[in-house]
Parts: sequence; structure tokens; C-alpha cells
Amino acid sequence: MAQKIQILVDGRTVEAAPGAPLLELLQSRGCEIPTLCHHPDLAPAGSCRLCVVEIEARGKRRLVASCTAKVRDGMSVSTASEPVLAHRRRIAAMHLGRWPRVPVIQEIARRCGVVDASAYRGTMTDENPRACVLCTRCVRACEEFVQQRILDFAGRGARRHMTMAYGDVDPHCIGCTSCAYVCPTGAIQVVDDLNHPHDPVMIRDHGMKVNAEMARLDPQQCRMRQVGTANIIDVMDQYDLLPCHNFKFGSHPDAKKIYSAVFRDQYLTQGEDDGCWKGCSMACAKAAEDFELKTGPYAGRKVLVDGPEYENAGACANMGCFDPWFALEWNFYCDTYGVDTISFGTCMAFVMEAFEAGVITEAQTGGKKLRFGAMLETLECLHEMARGEGFGVDVGQGIRWLKEKWVREYGADPAFLQDIGMEVKGLEVSEYVAKESVAQQAGYSMAVKGPQHDEAWLIFMDMVNNQIPSFEDKAEALYYFPLWRTWFGLMGLCKLLWNDVVPVDNKTYPPQQAAKVPDHVRNYFKFFEGMTGIPLDDEKMLAQSARVHNLQRIMSYRCGRGTREHDLPPYRMMGPVTAEEYESRAERYDKQLREILGVDPAGKPVEEKIRLLRAHREAQYVRVLETAYERRGWTRNGVPRISRLKELGIDLPEITAIVRDAQD
Repeated sequence: MAQKIQILVDGRTVEAAPGAPLLELLQSRGCEIPTLCHHPDLAPAGSCRLCVVEIEARGKRRLVASCTAKVRDGMSVSTASEPVLAHRRRIAAMHLGRWPRVPVIQEIARRCGVVDASAYRGTMTDENPRACVLCTRCVRACEEFVQQRILDFAGRGARRHMTMAYGDVDPHCIGCTSCAYVCPTGAIQVVDDLNHPHDPVMIRDHGMKVNAEMARLDPQQCRMRQVGTANIIDVMDQYDLLPCHNFKFGSHPDAKKIYSAVFRDQYLTQGEDDGCWKGCSMACAKAAEDFELKTGPYAGRKVLVDGPEYENAGACANMGCFDPWFALEWNFYCDTYGVDTISFGTCMAFVMEAFEAGVITEAQTGGKKLRFGAMLETLECLHEMARGEGFGVDVGQGIRWLKEKWVREYGADPAFLQDIGMEVKGLEVSEYVAKESVAQQAGYSMAVKGPQHDEAWLIFMDMVNNQIPSFEDKAEALYYFPLWRTWFGLMGLCKLLWNDVVPVDNKTYPPQQAAKVPDHVRNYFKFFEGMTGIPLDDEKMLAQSARVHNLQRIMSYRCGRGTREHDLPPYRMMGPVTAEEYESRAERYDKQLREILGVDPAGKPVEEKIRLLRAHREAQYVRVLETAYERRGWTRNGVPRISRLKELGIDLPEITAIVRDAQD
């Protein structure tokens, strides 16, 4: 528990955390403190001086703005002394004299006991009830929420006014309405919206709530504005979840070379607009400017590199290429060639392990020694792929195709390739080590499109936050989260605003609820309602997604790929395949054999320990798979039940005919 100190507030002893905002403390104690420039979603400014209090410290008294003051040990605060009240009356009277018809000014004057403000009326008086009162909120919101300075003040004295940098219209203004949200008088109005939403105020209010959280909490949590999604590299390495050497290991001594701070301090441009959407307060889409390329058709040119995202940097670790230069060069050329970085990185990691295991040789790779860490050779494969020549063409076919070819033409062991070839349903696995998370294993493998994490990202809630400990919890997560994340895609909405910044009070929810970040889920529902006029809740949202999700599954089944056998992952996703893998985490695996299986690992060959552990983990996977099938309303073979289709209102004859013979 944080240390508390004692201060005096109007003669009464109050406990507070040192350094806490004084205004918030006083308001929480019921003290009457008028404010104008203050807004809870903005950093304090202290410009209106209405919130002044009298502070006595070390025998000296002085008036200070309580919004900018911090709690200090031994301070004595008076909120209603005569100097305080006189100061507030004078400031309130000046405001009322200048803006006599503005409701918020009238209310402040009333609370401060101002009866007559005629002494302050004159040529500066503005009779507009929606007049700008120079509170600075709009200027600060523009800068703090969206990192812009579209609005500012011009002129001095009576001529001081708020304006745009380029006059009435600023080409950089994106119409985010942050300024209108914080304006206390209605001086700023949203006059047009080509999308014609049902309730623009609802959208604005909930959108600004999110913007404010981003501005306030992101620097303390994921630091997206500084480093983008690359911040996850650090966390994954520390939690043994970073894929290294074709998912053999979850961390690596060299991983620090590609930690987020390296990109932030040496490569990524700071303080610019978001590369995805200019007005986003998270601004996670980062870029490295003037990066000089060393290979390929643009060698020697300085370019702008969009990224790297976490998955791009994570794939570098998977290939054993722990060099930020490589991460950016490879990232640029994948983007330029239109190549998916995850699929290419995972496929190359598979190729590298196969090369080191002797499955393929330089004879097949065109003379390239494709060992882990072979950066130039990897880039050459990418360039070959783009040119349509050499071994790069084979790599471009993907892991499933390579496995079939190597078995057919080189006599490779199909079981070994199946174990280490990280693909499901023909799609390469995304960049997370899931060996200790059966929920993530099932999330990847059950995903309709294949093991991408936009549908099934459960690794953090399972491994980092321990929010889904039981099989039932995991099954519920495998029901809710794929549907929730599918809903993002259906609506065309960014998911980062959901759980990449988490409200401070989210921890008050039970773990399974906290994983859903309920307050942020409601933000999306309100946005949907504001756009369409249709209220939405969890049940309705899940039904929307479930209709699409089940239809996708049925189409997969119709194409011969929608049953249990297609939801089984390669064993590398579940546990150690090789002796090297087992020995790298021997303490963990031996402990599991002793405590879970009741087997003494002492003296047993590594191969036997791998076999025992494998049998257990495969059984665990099947158990969670079947539990998840039941929760989704599917058969034991993973086919949607007709009764579930009826519940969702999609039991059309042509749909039920596809799955009728597959019912249990």
C-alpha cells in the first residue's frame, strides 16, 4: 500500500498520498472549489486562477492554484479564507463583466457570491451566450489528445482570441472534435459530418474519453506513441514468449538488441502524426526516416520504413537475426514487395531449422547457407521471391508446400517436418511462443482463417496476467474473444483502443471480466449506437459475430477443411520437439513431470521425457479443444450444430444441408 501523509484542510487532518493533485483531493473531500480552465482529461494549466486556495508552509501563507499544486507533508490548506474568497470574487466578477450571458460564467459568479459586475463591463464585454472565455481547454486538448497545435491564441489584452494557425480553416485539422468536447461554453460547434451519424454527441463523448485515456495512460503502460507495438518485444522476451529459432525458445540473450528502446532511440521518428490515421491519440504506427538500404534494387537509397511492428521484429528473433538494421531493411522490402512479414519470417525460420538439421542443403538453396542468423542470405531469398527466381520461389510457396516437396523429393521425415513446421490450415503461425498456453494453442489452431492472432490473441491473459486458469475459463475465452475480435474486423475498427491501454480501475473486476476490459467494450458499443442508432450489448455483439464465424466454419467444412483434424497444431506449438529444446528448459519440464504426471525424471533419457510430456500436453490440448467446441455449439468433430444455427437465425436450408450429415 502506498505511503500516506497527513495535511490540514480547513483545520481538519486529512490523509493523502504524497504528490497527489491537490484539487482532486479537495474535491473528493467535498470542498467547494470553482474551476474553469480545469478539465479532468487534460493536464492542469492553472490559467483561470479560480481554484486558488491558501497554503501555509514553514510559517508563510500564499495563494496557489490548487489544480497545479501537489500534496506535500505538513502543508495546511484553507479553501475558504477571506483572501481566497476575495480573490475568487474578483476573478469571477471580471469574467462576468466580460461574458455576462455565458451560463458557465454566470454559475461560477453565483457560486463565488458575485452580485454586481458592472465595474468590469465595457468595450470588451461580449453578449454572446456561447462566447469563447479563453479557458485554453481547446488548445490543450488539440495538443495533448492528437499531438497537434491547430488551435492557439493570438493578440493581447482585449484583442486576445482563439484562432487556427491558418485562419478560419487549417488544412491540418482532421475534425476530431476534441476541442468541442472540452469547450465549456459551446463556442466550438461541429457543423458538418459527411458520415451523418445517428448521434454525433454520443460518438464524440465516448471517443474523447478514449483519447483522454490514451494521452494519460499510454506513457505509463505500453508507450505506443513512442515505440509502437514493438514494445511487446521486451515483455515477450522477459516472459519466455518471444519466438526464437523457429519457436524452439521463448527468449534469447541477443533479444535486447531489438528491444523497443533501440528502435525508439536510434531509428523511429518521434512527435509526428500517426501513420495509420492522423488524428489517433495512440499513434502506434511508427516510421524510420532516411534509412539507407544496403541490399536489393534500392540499395544505397534513403527511404522511409513503416514500422517495425511487433510481429516484424518478433519474426527477426524467430530467424535468429537480432539486428535492428535487418529488421528495418527486411520490413521495408516485405512492404515494397507486398509480402506478409509474419508468413515469410515463420517460413524462413522453418527453412533455417531444416537446413541446420540436414533436411536441405546448399544444393537445394542455390548455394545459400541458411542457418539461423543468416541475414544477407535471408534478404536474398526475399529478393529472389520478388524476382520469381531461385530458392526464393520455393520459400514463397509456404511451409505446407515445402513439407510436401521435401518429403516427396528429398525423402525427409514427414513426422519431424510436421512437428516443426509451424503452420495450421496452410497459414504460418504468428509470432508468439504458445508452449505453456494451451488457450493460445487452441486459439491459433481453431482460428477459421488459420493461426493469426487478430482472431485469437490469448497469450497475455493466459501467460502474463493469469486471467483464465481453468479449462472452463479457457473455453469461455475461446468463445468470447474470437467473436469479439471478429467483430472489430466486421466493423472496420481498430482493436488497439480496446486493451492496449487499460483503465486504472479495470483491476477491480474479477480476472475473467478484467480480461475483457468491460469499460472499453462499452465504448465500442456506444460508438456503434452513435453511428447506427441501434443499441448494442455483449449478447447482441456476440450474435453478430457468431453468425459470420459459423458461416465461415461451414464454408471451410464444405471445402474439406473444417473439422477437428484441421484444428490440430504442430507439436512445436505445444511443447519441445528436440532434445535441445527440452534441455533449454529442463528445470521447468522436469518439474511438470514430477508434479503433474508423478514421474521422477531422474536418470530418464531426454527422448523418454519428451515422449511422456508430449502425451500429457496433447491430451490437455484435446480436452480444451472439446470444451471449446461444446461452448461454441459445435459437434465433437468441430462442425456447427444445426441447433446453434437456429439460435443464430441462419438455419437456411442451403446452409443446414451442408452440415446435416455431420451432426452428432
